[in-house]
Amino acid sequence: MASAAEQMAANMSWSAFGKATELRQRILFTIGLLIIYRIGTYIPVPGIDAAALKEFMDQAQQGIGGMLSMFTGGALARMGLFALGIMPYISASIIVQLMTSLVPSLEQLKKEGEQGRKKINQYTRYGTVLLATFQAIALAKSLEAGSLVTQGGLFFQAGAVLSLVGGTMFLMWLGEQITARGVGNGISLIIFVGIVAEIPAATAQFLSQGRSGAISPAVIIGVTIMVFAVIAFVVFMERALRKIHIQYPRRQVGMKVYDGGSSHLPIKVNPAGVIPAIFASALLLLPTTISTFSSGQSGPVMSAILAYFGPGQPLYLIFYAAMTIFFTFFYTKEVSFKVDDVADNLKNQNGFVPGIRPGKKTAEYLDYVVTRLLVVGSAYLAAVVLLPSILRSQFAVPFYFGGTSVLIVVSVTMDTINQVQSHLLAHQYEGLIEKSQLRGGGGKRRARGRRKPIRK
Repeated sequence: MASAAEQMAANMSWSAFGKATELRQRILFTIGLLIIYRIGTYIPVPGIDAAALKEFMDQAQQGIGGMLSMFTGGALARMGLFALGIMPYISASIIVQLMTSLVPSLEQLKKEGEQGRKKINQYTRYGTVLLATFQAIALAKSLEAGSLVTQGGLFFQAGAVLSLVGGTMFLMWLGEQITARGVGNGISLIIFVGIVAEIPAATAQFLSQGRSGAISPAVIIGVTIMVFAVIAFVVFMERALRKIHIQYPRRQVGMKVYDGGSSHLPIKVNPAGVIPAIFASALLLLPTTISTFSSGQSGPVMSAILAYFGPGQPLYLIFYAAMTIFFTFFYTKEVSFKVDDVADNLKNQNGFVPGIRPGKKTAEYLDYVVTRLLVVGSAYLAAVVLLPSILRSQFAVPFYFGGTSVLIVVSVTMDTINQVQSHLLAHQYEGLIEKSQLRGGGGKRRARGRRKPIRK
């Protein structure tokens, strides 16, 4: 039987959306900040040779350049202020979260509530500045080595570093504002908009290759079917749950005895979300980002790395899959779903799994269930991130299409829709409460208005 919230969600309409003025303001605020982000991708870094950069990126678009450009919404291809994108902040966040699970002092700081959370966020910002500065310096020197600047030197490097680091910090601030005052997760929406903004141009280029005869119609149809199949598969797996039955014992309040209740502990097949794929991509992009703009002027070690770890190469695919599987297990068990904490919370709430003793035995049982789920979840993530890369290299698709991009787009879309529905449900509940209060108040006023007849 459907719950009251599910029934209200099924009865939602455009009229209910039109009445939710706060939700409409949040959506407009989010769209406005995302437009500012897109404008910033077209503002170039000072000292860039636009013609040489365009010629270089046209050659590198099918390889690693296309991957980098996809994650930055095309800002890297134009060397805009947001060329580094939001990836330094994401990398710093993941590193701080992992360190929080490994360092006892940081783990204790996490348990201190709001003050501890603010301190951890401050450490994340410091890490973002360090990572962005390192990447900006490497990128500025690579641009200068690749003859992609009008006039090199210390002045250009300083201006490029300040512009790129400032752009990343401004993006971080935009994401926090969207999360606090808009709809959805701001950081995820920035990546989502950057990826979606590149889809029309890539699709037009793909179809033009088909019209010119460079790609057969069968390949176009096959790639289109593959895209829809991957999206449907991702939606199915992201919504898949393993429900563990939780039982609560009888409790006595005063002289009354209440029957014990029961509920379910939902565990997703992929509790880590897109974090493992993003972190694996960041590790793969780290050695290649520096050498991409150096026009082959890298050393023998970097040249060997690029030869063996280029997109579509066997070692690249093996490393990508291994890192995705590793981070799926590590991030789930150390950050997103710590079985010891879940078991302790159930024990404190007097809940237990039928047939399993509370405490250590419950933690062992949850670890067993989560491990089995992660075998499926990590295999699913590895398949999604590898399949488009393999097909793209086999069929020579002239634009970058990655499984990580599909995961991000689908996950962010589903999360944003869920948040919009939550706001609409909250608005409907508020309307019902106001109506009930008005009816109650009117009834009281009518009761006070009725006076008993005076007896003579």
